Amino acid sequence: MMNQTIHFIKMHGAGNDYIFVDTDLYPIDNPEAASVILSRYHTGIGSDGLVLFGRSSSSDADFTMRIFNADGSEGLMCGNASRCIGKYVYESGMTDKWQIRLKTASGVKILDLGVDDNGLVESVTVDMLAPVQEDRHLFLPEGEELPEGVFVSMGNPHYVIFVDNINDVDVAKEGTKLENHSRFPERCNIEFAQVREDGIRVRVWERGSGITMACGTGACATAVAAAITGRSSRQSRIIMDGGTLNIEWREDDGHVYLSGPAVIAFEGTVELKCP
Repeated sequence: MMNQTIHFIKMHGAGNDYIFVDTDLYPIDNPEAASVILSRYHTGIGSDGLVLFGRSSSSDADFTMRIFNADGSEGLMCGNASRCIGKYVYESGMTDKWQIRLKTASGVKILDLGVDDNGLVESVTVDMLAPVQEDRHLFLPEGEELPEGVFVSMGNPHYVIFVDNINDVDVAKEGTKLENHSRFPERCNIEFAQVREDGIRVRVWERGSGITMACGTGACATAVAAAITGRSSRQSRIIMDGGTLNIEWREDDGHVYLSGPAVIAFEGTVELKCP
């Protein structure tokens, strides 16, 4: 058992909360186990997962990010976590750039910071690059069903299901089942979406974390799915349990842009005991 005292920052984007650690200062040897331990709400800090960030050693990026879900599995990308990193590195003086290149497991993402007159980051827009759509209903084994939906990859997999009334959906029951469906060998994030006059109401089941208050890539996938199916224009207001995110799927470059606030909840130190 290894004991290590680390400094952490608790941040969230629309309620999608993570524990952030600067690994230039506090390297973590076993981030999979650390994420499980620290993410527990009753015995740890409590979060949707652990995010490790640091300065990039390569010329193609300013900072790097690795994300681990609450169950210890490593994720490819998180739009909300990316926005939080942008806010923190600017406000803490780690950079004076208003545009930041962040290296993730799904490529380098560009963060554009909206900075006010007091030097505070009010909002962050992330270029999430181009979405990829697939038909996951193809080649289903006989007798096996998959609810009608739209599969969209935003660097990580999402399956968006449009419903008439989101309050009628048992997100935990359906999310657990669909995350592990045979058509998703890599497991999948599941979005349940209802199109309303004020925007698209979405509830999320994230692979490896369960129900979360928001999901940046899930918001992007939902906006793309709504546009593909004619339910919305290329600009969407995505209303999640923890807040609202704004999505634009631009025609000029085909990229999806995610905008919204990022919040630093608190900072502290914790003694991490990992095997």
